[in-house]
Amino acid sequence: MKRLQERRFAPLFVILAAILWGVDGIVLRPSLYTLPVILVVMIESSAAALIMTPFFINQFPKLKQLNYKEWGSLIGVAVLGGAVGTLAITKALFYVEYINLSVVVLIQKLQPVFAIALAALLLKERLPKIFIKWAVIALIGAYFMTFGAHIPRLNASDKTLLAAGFALLATISFASSTVLSKRLLRKIDFHFATYLRFLVTAILMILLAVSTQKIEFVHQVTRHQWMIFLFIVLFTGAPAIFLYYFGLRQIPASVSTICELAFPISAILLEYVLYKKYLSLAQWLGTIVLLYSIVKISSMVNFWKD
Repeated sequence: MKRLQERRFAPLFVILAAILWGVDGIVLRPSLYTLPVILVVMIESSAAALIMTPFFINQFPKLKQLNYKEWGSLIGVAVLGGAVGTLAITKALFYVEYINLSVVVLIQKLQPVFAIALAALLLKERLPKIFIKWAVIALIGAYFMTFGAHIPRLNASDKTLLAAGFALLATISFASSTVLSKRLLRKIDFHFATYLRFLVTAILMILLAVSTQKIEFVHQVTRHQWMIFLFIVLFTGAPAIFLYYFGLRQIPASVSTICELAFPISAILLEYVLYKKYLSLAQWLGTIVLLYSIVKISSMVNFWKD
């Protein structure tokens, strides 16, 4: 009975996690744009690791089970998913005064395209025959969603192009992290793996902040921004990831993909309500093409279940 109830409510956990990520991307993280990106990621990851340590400190003996490949995967997950990916998406969202932030959020929906391709390349997983077709369609949709019917200006001052570039870098980094985590999760459960990601990322970001002297800007963090950090750590960071994985364990990948559409939908609605920004007709068409393509791609394989 308990198992049946968990399965019945599992989609709600995925939807809730997706909405929290929308709040993070549109409401919370852009409020920190006056701070150095490195400092923001350092504080976020360090606070999360600090809060989670008392709950996982007794699981450190499990690290003895990891071989050198799994250690490499752990470091890769922290570097790509924790550091590079979070730095890139945070930088993209800091263009709050220039672009539609919901576009940045929507670019992240390309993650299955890169994750499945990388899994085929690195883990030798079978690539569905029609994957290329839908991947190309998804990329075309992403282009029109980002730039509309306009041709982007290929120069360093084009904020839309810069934001899209950082968002795409984040998407590729998160996809790479997902592929690497599959190897890591063969030895340790996702709760401990999530904590280790934050811990190793925190160590890397502290070293980076000290070496680049960005840590000196910590005195510029306002009381309001400290509250934003606290909300991110307690609700939209690790807790959202736990909610997502708890729901994901109980439902098929295709169902999860539909539930995750709460992420971009909430982002679009929040941006309209808060910033009065909306997508053009060409961007809406691109968004529909992108999301439909991602649903098709995610239903091809059971990539996310194991």
